[in-house]
Amino acid sequence: MHPTASLLRDVPDFPEPGVVFKDITPMLDDAEAFGTVVRDLAAPFADQGVTHVVGIESRGFIMGAPVALALGAGFIPVRKPGKLPYTTVSQSYDLEYGSDTIEMHVDAVGPGDRVLIVDDVIATGGTASATLQLVRAQGAEVVGIAAYVELSFLSGRDHLDDVPIVTLVHVD
Repeated sequence: MHPTASLLRDVPDFPEPGVVFKDITPMLDDAEAFGTVVRDLAAPFADQGVTHVVGIESRGFIMGAPVALALGAGFIPVRKPGKLPYTTVSQSYDLEYGSDTIEMHVDAVGPGDRVLIVDDVIATGGTASATLQLVRAQGAEVVGIAAYVELSFLSGRDHLDDVPIVTLVHVD
């Protein structure tokens, strides 16, 4: 188990009854732990020629930006519709109850770019899979996906093709 796993807090019935939310804010509040997580997410990709880190709204921004700095790469936000100021491309995906859409700037990545996708948690894999499709549709290569926590019991990894996936804390 990762040394920061004890800083993951369970919040019952959030955002709706029956859901146990995995809160990463106690880890973020500990500078040493946060630094360890950033280093451990970046390290497996240090020699992969990453040109851009894509962070998924919203906690993926918190995790992805320092990973991008650690890798000497640019940072690209992937957001919900209507949140980015320039022309965007979008990808819709299914949720357990309904669907959603994510967007990124049309000129964010392209052929020759090597992208690492970063988020805080991989759950069902829907958002990460949509981000993977969005980046690939722009012609960039996805070198991996990195997340602090993986909810293994939801099998999100199964929806993420053959992309290398690095997660630090596994919840079974």
